Amino acid sequence: MKAREVKRARTVAKYAAKRKALKEAGDFVGLQKLPKNASPVRMHNRCKLTGRPKGYMRNFGISRVLFREMANKGLIPGVRKASW
Repeated sequence: MKAREVKRARTVAKYAAKRKALKEAGDFVGLQKLPKNASPVRMHNRCKLTGRPKGYMRNFGISRVLFREMANKGLIPGVRKASW
């Protein structure tokens, strides 16, 4: 899944200028002819270490499960265990 997301990111970057020009021109038929993965909406945030798509924390770039494990081990400075 990680490799698929990398491929999507490359496709989005490749068609970004073309998409912008087509949107400004109002050519929606031209937009439909572009590959589906050229749309940045299809990108999905994933944990950098595990690849988990759900429970992603943007500030840290990891999933909530991994965040909790790392916090318990003391690997994330400034985070104290509360009641979890």
